Amino acid sequence: MRPPALAAALALTLAAVAGAFMPPEVASGGSIDPGDTAWMLTASALVLLMTPGLSFFYGGMVRRKNVLSTMLQSYVAMGVVSLLWVTVGFSLAFGDSIGGVVGDPRTFLFLNGVGSGSSEALSPTIPLALFALFQLKFAIITPALVTGSFAERVRFSAYILFIVLFSVFVYAPLAHMTWHPDGLLRQAGVLDFAGGTVVHMSAGLAALAGAWWLGPRDAHQPGHTHEPAHIPYVLLGTGMLWFGWFGFNAGSSLGANGTAVQAFLTTNTASAAAMVAWLVLESLRGGKPSAMGACIGAVVGLVAITPAAGFVTLGASLFIGAFASGVSFFLVHLKNRTRLDDTLDVFPCHGAGGMVGMLLTGVFSSKTINPAGADGLLYGGTDLFVRHTIALGAVTVAVFAASAAIYAIVDRILPLRVGLEAERVGLDRSQHGERVFGPDDDALAAK
Repeated sequence: MRPPALAAALALTLAAVAGAFMPPEVASGGSIDPGDTAWMLTASALVLLMTPGLSFFYGGMVRRKNVLSTMLQSYVAMGVVSLLWVTVGFSLAFGDSIGGVVGDPRTFLFLNGVGSGSSEALSPTIPLALFALFQLKFAIITPALVTGSFAERVRFSAYILFIVLFSVFVYAPLAHMTWHPDGLLRQAGVLDFAGGTVVHMSAGLAALAGAWWLGPRDAHQPGHTHEPAHIPYVLLGTGMLWFGWFGFNAGSSLGANGTAVQAFLTTNTASAAAMVAWLVLESLRGGKPSAMGACIGAVVGLVAITPAAGFVTLGASLFIGAFASGVSFFLVHLKNRTRLDDTLDVFPCHGAGGMVGMLLTGVFSSKTINPAGADGLLYGGTDLFVRHTIALGAVTVAVFAASAAIYAIVDRILPLRVGLEAERVGLDRSQHGERVFGPDDDALAAK
């Protein structure tokens, strides 16, 4: 970088840092609605609860020697992404649009200009700062979701670097394109009510790239699965996720209104349908209905309804949940026959669930339910389904390629994978010097 350019960049950074200590400007998009504000404060807290819920969900699924490390990978995202978001992340996602692809990082650098007033374009009835906080919770859980694919073998320091690069170069641009009023996908008419594309597809595709890049665990064999450490943790995590998801989906209405109620209703119904469908499929396949299966099915339903929650009818949510459960069930069993070691089935459940939800939003979306949406294929809206199909293909290629490139870059800087001995000992001890169980349980934890 040339000296004048370096000086300009340094001056901009210093100005932004100085501005971070000044009282924020008050946006002036309109009057603040107390009811909407109260609901969105609640919804933001609910969505944050999902990340600890995810840590229990994932932590219960891995082997005993990797419980703490797996849980910490979710928890640490709350710290890393929070700091990244308030410095530059929110600007990249929701700042002034640059070509419809990403926000200008100078717009809200260090949240300058984000205050207690509303924004006509982004938060018409709530403070812009509250909107930024709500969106932060989505940014936190997305890289945390990815961790399930490379659980039990990733180096912690390399994972931290991955979080930063993924959030800047994948999550923020995709959020901008999908949710910013001038975003490329938003302008093309693509609907994503609460993050089926932005959160779940991106996490699932990054997970697929991660499982491919890191390779299988030392003990991984096609057709065999490991013994979960603690299924009650999985049940607890599922309950926290289901509860928090009402903020995730119903909160995406950005107000205490009928759309929030509809999203709440369709969210609960789709999850229930998917849970029951998974249990039925387990039984039809000759197995026994399992607690693990019930939990996975419920989460698949929550994922699949996310892009459609505020746009579809109750009947459509039933179909979306049950159908997505069937697709994910098939993909999980198909994956288990291969050498691909997506440890906790992130792509079959989150990636594929988000894709199914995106396509079925293009089928079942109805302007009768939400005038701000569009009519889907079932109601004569062929163009919406076509747009969603094209967008699905484009996002799939772009996110997978960008994620693979990030893994390659991180691997050059900090090796992504731990050594063989560290993997065999377990990441709890080799990466963090801790363990869930006492010394007498070491033999049990090593299994």
